Amino acid sequence: MMEGIPLIDTHCHLDFAGNAVELAAAYAACGGALSGTCDPWDFERVRTMFAPFAPRVRVGLGLHPWWVADGTCGEGEVALFERLAPVAPLISEVGLDFQPRRADTRDAQIEAFERVCAAAARPSAEFSRRIMSIHSSVAATCVLDVLERTGCLDACICIFHWFSGSQEELTRAIESGCLFSVNERMLKTKRGRAYARAIPKDRLLIETDFPSKPTAMAIPQDVAPRLERTMSLLAAARGDDERSLASAIAAASKRLLLS
Repeated sequence: MMEGIPLIDTHCHLDFAGNAVELAAAYAACGGALSGTCDPWDFERVRTMFAPFAPRVRVGLGLHPWWVADGTCGEGEVALFERLAPVAPLISEVGLDFQPRRADTRDAQIEAFERVCAAAARPSAEFSRRIMSIHSSVAATCVLDVLERTGCLDACICIFHWFSGSQEELTRAIESGCLFSVNERMLKTKRGRAYARAIPKDRLLIETDFPSKPTAMAIPQDVAPRLERTMSLLAAARGDDERSLASAIAAASKRLLLS
């Protein structure tokens, strides 16, 4: 924790860790986390596992495009996502990935994402707007098209996780009202730093995308330092006062946790 400022990780996958409960406890102590799932079958299990840490650790209903591309998630998983969406205030991680090795599944990904977004855009009596954390790789224009067609841009708080599109796509996403979560790896690239400067301060969030893949164990003591490094890199890239920026982002992130 940065001297009294709670830092919240707005995109991570805590259930990937073998010591997931211990890791969730560390996040709850330092500020909080929006933890996504990749397969809708994991949603209820993970939400139950992390229930002791609510509301500081929030679990998202996800349908990762990589899982769609490799066939792990098919019609049954998309239908399950649609059934679970009414009780899920957080949708994470969903989206499109048109990298060359997944480009041949473009149509299947778009079909699944359209259904995901249509389900997310439906109103709920329990919460006003869902939060949606979006994976987009070589696909930002298509992602924005789907968000527009389905009404998600108005119905949801749309967050681009680790934005990597073109400058024109970034401008369109900003004008569409999207938020952006940035991480340490993004901020170590020239383009990532340029984008961090271009995004309005009130649209910025921090994330770790940690763990990035299933792992036997994670080190809970690394949680706060990882978030602090990301905040320091972001402030340096923008030329902002670090404490002032951290306070603004912490306030915006807390609203997401409690919304």
